Amino acid sequence: MSVEYFEAADLKQARDYLGRNPKAAVLAGGTDLVVGTRSGKRSLPDAIVAIHRLSELRGIEEQRRGALRLGALTSHADIESSEVVVRSWTALSDASALVGSPATRHLGTIGGNVCNASPAMEVGSPLLVFDARVELTSKRRKRTLPFSEFVTGPGRTAAEAGEMVTAVLLPALNRRPPVGSAYLRLEYRQAMEIAVVGAAAALAVDGRGKCKWARIAITAVAPTCLRASAAEDMLAGHKLTADVIDEAARAAAAVAKPIDDVRASAEYRREMVTVIVSRAIARAAARAQAGSR
Repeated sequence: MSVEYFEAADLKQARDYLGRNPKAAVLAGGTDLVVGTRSGKRSLPDAIVAIHRLSELRGIEEQRRGALRLGALTSHADIESSEVVVRSWTALSDASALVGSPATRHLGTIGGNVCNASPAMEVGSPLLVFDARVELTSKRRKRTLPFSEFVTGPGRTAAEAGEMVTAVLLPALNRRPPVGSAYLRLEYRQAMEIAVVGAAAALAVDGRGKCKWARIAITAVAPTCLRASAAEDMLAGHKLTADVIDEAARAAAAVAKPIDDVRASAEYRREMVTVIVSRAIARAAARAQAGSR
């Protein structure tokens, strides 16, 4: 099988190539495509457009009024170590630090990760709790979609033929009262692991320990990462006691739709959602309260 390979020098060349070859695969770090092809889970496409030279798609940019733009080619290593991400969108840094190995984090990109659309993707739940949007461009237009609408199923996205992801956008967070966030996962090893269960929490907590608003999302327990709105409602307006956190974690477990696979049974996953969500809430709350001092 012959594969047509085109290396774009700039974004215009990439868009033009996709306009002529709308079914071409977009290649950035290649960590998902290479592994999937070698394992037999996917076949090579007929055409590939490589975008690793597109400097305009790299970098973390603070925007007006506190929003953040992550270029599609920004690596997990860059997100993990970014001062602004660690300070303000901490759960995303937590998640990026857990992706694969140091080599994977150096090559793997945020754009490639969201396009791979794995139910166990580490950054999925943090992007949900931060209400992230995905920026797409083609030869004809540019548009944005909520991340919650962009990933439609395992390995499936709402990107249309000829489109490519150019950025992930994080809206500004209201930091009065202080906001804390965290991402944790259940794992069997500390590196080169895929989440058995993961959870992200973002909370605004006042000086008296009362939660003003909460966002909870869970990973690897459904065809896509999920927001747990019932759990959020149980936290908002309440002091974060152990009983309140436990009740919210159980509500999150109720929306999970886990399956049996080689890494865990559905029953075990559902039980562990309660544990991991509880820990994520507690860590996010501690970070918020530390910010209020």
